[in-house]
Order: sequence, then C-alpha cells, then structure tokens
Amino acid sequence: MHPILFSIGSFHLPTYGLLLVMAILGGIYTAVRLGRRVGLEASLILDFCTWVILVALVGAKVLLVLTDWNYYRENPGEIFSYSTLMAGGVFYGGFLAALFFTIWYVRVQKLSFWMLADVLAPGVALGQSVGRLGCFSAGCDYGKPTTASWGVVFTSAFAHEVSGVPLGVRLHPAQIYESLATLVLFGLLLWAFPKKKRNGDIFLGYVGLYAGARFFLEFLRGDEDRGFVFHHLLSTSQLIAIVALAGIAVALIWRHGHPGDDRRAVMAGKGEAPAPRPGDFGQRDLGRVQSSTGGMAASKARAVALPSTPKRARR
Repeated sequence: MHPILFSIGSFHLPTYGLLLVMAILGGIYTAVRLGRRVGLEASLILDFCTWVILVALVGAKVLLVLTDWNYYRENPGEIFSYSTLMAGGVFYGGFLAALFFTIWYVRVQKLSFWMLADVLAPGVALGQSVGRLGCFSAGCDYGKPTTASWGVVFTSAFAHEVSGVPLGVRLHPAQIYESLATLVLFGLLLWAFPKKKRNGDIFLGYVGLYAGARFFLEFLRGDEDRGFVFHHLLSTSQLIAIVALAGIAVALIWRHGHPGDDRRAVMAGKGEAPAPRPGDFGQRDLGRVQSSTGGMAASKARAVALPSTPKRARR
C-alpha cells in the first residue's frame, strides 16, 4: 500500500503515524463529548486520556515483545529498534495496561469506574477503526493468502522490511475487516449510550462484542509472529478474547447481585428521580416533614386564636 505518505528531502511522513494521531484525536473528542453528557469535565477527560494513551502504547509494545520473546531474546537490540517503534504493538497489551491504569486512576480521583469506562469505550472503538487503516497502509497485521477477488497485493519493499508482509501475494485484507467491524461497533455503542440502564453496560458491550469479533478475525490473520499458545492452536489474542468473554460473564453475574448504585447514578444523570431504596430517609425528607408538621401546627394555632364569627357574618 502506501507506508510513506510523502517525503521532503530526508523527512518521511509515515501514513501509519498520521492515522494513529487521527485515531487518538478522534477517540479523545468522542470521550469528551460523551463525558459532558454525564457531568465529567473536559479537563479531567483530557488529563486522563493523555496518561492512558501513553500507558496503552507502552503496554502494546511490551506484549509485542513477550509474544515473540524467542526472537527478542536472541536480538535484544531489536526491542528498541526503529521497526519495533514503528510497529503498532499488540492491541490487547495496550488494552490491559489501560484497564489497570484506569482502575488505579478512578480510585485516586474517587470516580465511578463504570461511568468512566462507558465514556471511553466508543472512542476506543473509533480509534481502533482508524488505527487499523494505518496498519493496512504499513502492511502490518496482514491476512492469509486468498483467491478472493477482494484480496490485496502488497508491493512496497519498505513495508516488507518493517512488517514482514509478503510481497506479490494476494492476501485477505484483515486490517480492513477489523476496521469495518470496529466502525460498526462504534456506531452501536453511540446508539446505545443514551439508552443504557446502568453504568458499565456500554463498556461490557464493547469488550464482549470486540472479543467475539477479534476471535474469529484471528483465523484470517497471516502474520505468524503475533504469538500462539497450546501448540499453535490459538493465537495470543484469541486466548485473551476467551478470557475477556469469561470476565464479562463473571461481571454480569456480579452486577446482577448488586443492582443499585450505578442504576441510580444513570437515572440521576438523565435528570430522573431514582426510586428510594429501603431505609432511605435523607435530611431533605426530614426537613419536608418538619415543615409540613410545623405548618399544620401553625394553622391550628391561628384557628384557636381567631374569635368566633356569627353565622350571619359568614358569607
């Protein structure tokens, strides 16, 4: 494809890098817009996104090295090489690193994890969709050979040098498949966001749908260096997808047994008055009762103090 968008002298602008920046900006913009809907300040979202993006990039590189550890152990200099720097890394490495960072961040900032995760999930899906186009332009994460008419043929020697994509062979456009899948997922999450019944619904929906899509898309991937487990039975990403789906099931069971707080927070964010829980009797309610009781007492006192009026004077 076009790994280098344009060159000016010795300066080369990689297409992947430009699309990665666009993916990040699009994801942040989406998160800020959704954050405002639930009362989160834009400054907080921007601060969080800055840190979580850095953490995710490091996590993606770390899992990239771990999944191909035999190669990097024999060539330790490649860990910090240009090709490794240019590689996008393993998405799930970035996702897990970002997830653990988010758990720490919400504890420090005393925020709702589920609310923040819901705000971020659509932006992550959009970022993935744009980012996979960058992978397509660079040739990384390429598909298996195919005879399908929509197969693509890479011809760039630079792309082959950086990502190892085969040249002159018709391949499944696996990057395009995932880009389209995550774009559809982005649309679904945006549609569902204002309709959610409870904080966490959007995030869990994202994780479950993406894990399912990624599991099947991995069968069309042709890059053998992405890592495998169980004697090449599953790729590393497929194993993580299975674990993610199991985690979704556990989270749903746990949330079923704890149905209160997040649902009330969502209703409050929509301007609705949540139904009181058993035992709820706040200071405001006490004040209302006292005010009502005081008003009744005052009325009775006035009635007693007023002189009796003859019936003929009552009109």
